[in-house]
Amino acid sequence: MTSHSAEQSSSTNIWRNRIIGVVAVIAVLVVAYFILASFIPRWWAQRIATMSGHGSFAKGIWSGLGLGFFCTVIPLFLLLSGVVVWRRKGGRFLAGCAAVLALVVAVPNLMTLTIVWGGSGAAHAGERVLDVQAPGFRGASLIGAIVAAILFLLALFLRMRGRWRTRRAGRHRRDSSGSQAPAEPADVERNG
Repeated sequence: MTSHSAEQSSSTNIWRNRIIGVVAVIAVLVVAYFILASFIPRWWAQRIATMSGHGSFAKGIWSGLGLGFFCTVIPLFLLLSGVVVWRRKGGRFLAGCAAVLALVVAVPNLMTLTIVWGGSGAAHAGERVLDVQAPGFRGASLIGAIVAAILFLLALFLRMRGRWRTRRAGRHRRDSSGSQAPAEPADVERNG
């Protein structure tokens, strides 16, 4: 009886420690979110303003197009490569690495979204900074992301079409190389 109660007590302690650990991680994540939500939009807007030449419309547009395009197309192709290798040996690890790398490369677009879609005071301050010191950046970033998505969809379509054609050609070769069945009597009567 004593060993049973010791095992039950040990199991209870393990679950209690797990619950405390999960609550602590959630609390740290919530605090980090609020700190970053008030910091990231302002900081990112200032970085973009510096990159865009503090008010240069042309530099704002080109930097927006570049970041929007490359920070969309690279993550999409990384995710596609992760899907392609998923079922291979060691593929899950490679797919996980591709997903993490895709997220890292997409961070500039995600930070821009915190400014555009954010409702906090920091997001509004970031919008004002971008409007004055990086004009054209937000719209150009959106255009770059859309062009990247269209390019990705086109590449995906071409890849799938090539696979369909390869499969169809393989089926056609198998069908034509096999012996053909003799015509049924009903077919002979119709043809004759």
